[in-house]
Amino acid sequence: MSNPWIAIGALALVGVLIPLSMISVSALLRPSVPEQGKRATYESGEIPTGSSQQIRFNIQYYMVALLFVVFDIETVLIFPWTVIYRDAVGALGYEQVLFPMLLFLGVLVAGLAWAWRNGAVQWVKSPRATRQLSTNNE
Repeated sequence: MSNPWIAIGALALVGVLIPLSMISVSALLRPSVPEQGKRATYESGEIPTGSSQQIRFNIQYYMVALLFVVFDIETVLIFPWTVIYRDAVGALGYEQVLFPMLLFLGVLVAGLAWAWRNGAVQWVKSPRATRQLSTNNE
């Protein structure tokens, strides 16, 4: 009789050894040409012109990304639930299957309502765009 843990250990060993060997072979074979442009903090070897302190990003980008991640995770959790719903109702009953999912959806709807009320899903327009919109409507 063979032990199934031997196969799992061998797979784990291969899973660790292959990336480590690839990293070490590439470190040995890569060309090493030090340049000032490569040591710069910006991408593509570009030498920075100016300060990075001057760039301002709109926080709305991060809010939209965060809301997307939250509701993307929601779909990842709801799809498996819909697949097993009929079998779970047959085994456990409606109360033990439906009520936890309704509670989960209720928390998500409350979170969306909170984000909507606080303006997280409303895109902030620049003063210039607001002026152009008001002059076009007149």
